[in-house]
Amino acid sequence: MVTAYVVLLVAVALERLAELIVSTRHAAAMLARGGKEYGARHYPAMVVLHAALLVGCLVEVVVADRPFVTALGWPMLAVVLGSQALRWWCIATLGEQWNTRVIVSPEVPLVASGPYRWMRHPNYVAVVAEGAALPLVHTAWVTALVFTAANAALLTVRIRVENAALSTAPAARAAADGQHV
Repeated sequence: MVTAYVVLLVAVALERLAELIVSTRHAAAMLARGGKEYGARHYPAMVVLHAALLVGCLVEVVVADRPFVTALGWPMLAVVLGSQALRWWCIATLGEQWNTRVIVSPEVPLVASGPYRWMRHPNYVAVVAEGAALPLVHTAWVTALVFTAANAALLTVRIRVENAALSTAPAARAAADGQHV
């Protein structure tokens, strides 16, 4: 089962590369539309943390000889797949507004459809779920705990930055003033 887990980790890594390609295009489009980046200082820590998740999953399973526990592994795989579906739903819903950085353009209205109809940050729900579940597919519980704690600290900063940035959008300012856009 270790080989299958490595294949899963490689698939997730390739998915991350696809995300970065999409993100780079979207960031350029948003900047071209007058977008401004917020919170760039925490971005390198986010990249390192997410890369460390994949490395930690592999190293813990191989070095600590973690077993595949059927009753845990299959449900966690379902959570991983569900988190991928939610993430790509977010990407499709936001279109060029989605990227791995926080960029807000005064020319682009806020999105209130798709999963954003029900919650403000559904992409982070996907990140949290995947970060806990991916290591647990193969009982890498130390990686799951460490990533979850570090990610909670990072998301505290990230969501604060993102909320402040989104409050600068014209639609957010109009809503705060009780106007319709």
